[in-house]
Amino acid sequence: MRQRWKPAVTVAAVIEQDGRFLLVEEETPEGLRLNQPAGHLDPGESLLEAVVREVLEETACVFTPTALLGIYMSRFIRSARKQDVTYLRFSYCGTVSAREPGRRLDHGIVRTVWMTPDEIRAASDRHRSPALQKNVDDFLAGVRHPVSAVYTDPGLYDPVEKS
Repeated sequence: MRQRWKPAVTVAAVIEQDGRFLLVEEETPEGLRLNQPAGHLDPGESLLEAVVREVLEETACVFTPTALLGIYMSRFIRSARKQDVTYLRFSYCGTVSAREPGRRLDHGIVRTVWMTPDEIRAASDRHRSPALQKNVDDFLAGVRHPVSAVYTDPGLYDPVEKS
């Protein structure tokens, strides 16, 4: 039997303050890239839990999601490994606390940076994901969906065995 194909599920946080967006500069297989604080969904974790965790790990700030910005799907070929990669990204917008003193950034994160929309667009050759610019554009266009649009069944935390 063929193995079922599954895209990588990721979360991202779009955080705007005073006309600037919080991004991370990170080491990737393609070199130093810019992205929203983002990462993979872990087993037994809701999408909201994942985005809060990822923001804390990558920025040392506590993220409070206020809306679902959207769901984005992208695909590319990672040339160094000839790997076909598809991502299904759930992007949330919200606010962050001040940086927690003494908290280290996740492995691979070089720094956080606040950038204007024009600066982000000008750095498009350094975007890790095509969703980065689309997320900023959607945010600026006022796209918002209720956080409750994504339902997490309680069985995620206490799965029922089916026979």
